Amino acid sequence: MKILKLIPLFLLISLSAFGSELRVGDPAKPFKLQTQEGKPFDLMSRKGMWTVLYFFPKAETPGCTKQACSFRDNIKKIRVLKAEVFGISTNSVKDQADFAKAHALNFTLLADEKGEVTTDYGSKLPLLNMSKRWTFIIGPDLTILDIAKDVDPITDAERVATKISELQKK
Repeated sequence: MKILKLIPLFLLISLSAFGSELRVGDPAKPFKLQTQEGKPFDLMSRKGMWTVLYFFPKAETPGCTKQACSFRDNIKKIRVLKAEVFGISTNSVKDQADFAKAHALNFTLLADEKGEVTTDYGSKLPLLNMSKRWTFIIGPDLTILDIAKDVDPITDAERVATKISELQKK
């Protein structure tokens, strides 16, 4: 009998979680994190600039390494569009620094150790302090202009460059 009373509460909680998911056209949720160098990063400082936030599960895993190296290898295509890339995972600052150094990454990694930003952006895996592989393109007015979920780690960087180019033509 008590279980039946809890079901409506569970459904309400579940539905409210889905209702808060970010969508294209929403303002980007502000956050502050540390870079792999231990420096502060504030998303609000990106106002007036194109920003790519790519969330990845864990540094030094095969898919995440392929994705990071793809962004590294395609960064010029993205920067020529006046955009900057920021990789976010729940790894520590040290783990992010080691990952960046090991693969000569030429863009900034952000450490979301508590998973708060990952949760706010809806990419947190249930029951784990890890992110799904999602990529957000944020316009100069800090509005979310594109969300890609379950992206291909090898082609995400090229997709991002193409999408930003298309968005800038609108």
